[in-house]
Amino acid sequence: MGNCYVIVVDGLGVGAQDDASEYGDEDENTLGHVCEETEVKLPNLQRMGLGNIIPLASVAVESEPICAYGKMREQSAGKDSTTGHWEIAGIPLNRPFPTYPDGFPKEVIDEFCEGIDVEKVLVNKPYSGTEVIADYGEEHMETGHPIVYTSADSVFQVAAHVDVIPLDKLYEWCEFARKEVLQDEHGVGRVIARPFTGEPGNFERISDKRHDYSMQPPEHNVINLLKQQGTKTYSIGKVVDLFTEEYFTQFRRTKSNAEGISQLLSLMSAAEDSFVFVNLIDTDQKYGHRLDPQGFAECLQEFDRAIPAIVSKLDDDDILIITGDHGNDPTSESTDHSREFVPLLLCPSDKAERVNLGTRETFSDIASTAADFFGISETFPGRSMLNNSEKSR
Repeated sequence: MGNCYVIVVDGLGVGAQDDASEYGDEDENTLGHVCEETEVKLPNLQRMGLGNIIPLASVAVESEPICAYGKMREQSAGKDSTTGHWEIAGIPLNRPFPTYPDGFPKEVIDEFCEGIDVEKVLVNKPYSGTEVIADYGEEHMETGHPIVYTSADSVFQVAAHVDVIPLDKLYEWCEFARKEVLQDEHGVGRVIARPFTGEPGNFERISDKRHDYSMQPPEHNVINLLKQQGTKTYSIGKVVDLFTEEYFTQFRRTKSNAEGISQLLSLMSAAEDSFVFVNLIDTDQKYGHRLDPQGFAECLQEFDRAIPAIVSKLDDDDILIITGDHGNDPTSESTDHSREFVPLLLCPSDKAERVNLGTRETFSDIASTAADFFGISETFPGRSMLNNSEKSR
């Protein structure tokens, strides 16, 4: 049967969607603007057909790409990682997760404080994760009050110094917030534990101890159905956190893209008839949110250098899909995610219904493709991208 690999390059958008003006994102184009500003060369992704998706200043059109190529429109309301990954798995959302541009309402904070037995929280408003600990870390250490903040995304983030609040306690607090406080109308996409260390003036987040607590996803998703039928399912990176640690046979959290790529290559040497879902987060977390186009470009180059090794490990029966989950334009004035189309590369091209896959109407085309690949009869909102010979195997 073979393996189906899905790699999400986090925050990699390819131009504003039709409805981007509703989000204030009508001028965003993550990949296009990064190529314009940095003139980044991506020779291996170019051979795959990345430059065929949209015009790119530094990535040329390939006359005979090794991948089928296109772009995907997000049907779900929102522009965050949970929404994007859920739709990829066949779960569209009719309404966005709630966001809190003015901070969380008093009843939410009061219930959280009462449940974890603290007098108050600090901040309670949208803030940069690195700046919030720089500005409030010392007060947190003096008082023991947790730092609670949000962003343009649907997140409830709790930052605490590990010498003040041990990791286990921070995780307990976030689990309580997830299960007891942030449900129903306040059901944010994710609660995130953000531990940090260091001294005033030199605080540093501990990225590999971050923990995300997602909303419980509906059971009708392609990962769950694959696991139920006996197909091995693997998560590499943060994917498992977006699905509440369910539906995966095994998962491997990672500290960086380099580790994620290494874990993928290792798994590819042993995987048989498996579904492998990978998230490479550095483009988003390290460079998109921090408005660093050069860093974003170098991160893409790191992935590009790994492409030959990844492709070489594909067996004849395997397919590889590369995409994004939303945009995060580092050339923008905004540090938030952006409402963009995402790229689509399907390797090898002869397994696709056509080389130019065009503009797909939903991220769930990936769920439909995976279901088709593994012979699942359940339907999802999207359409399979496999050709007739693949469907009749």
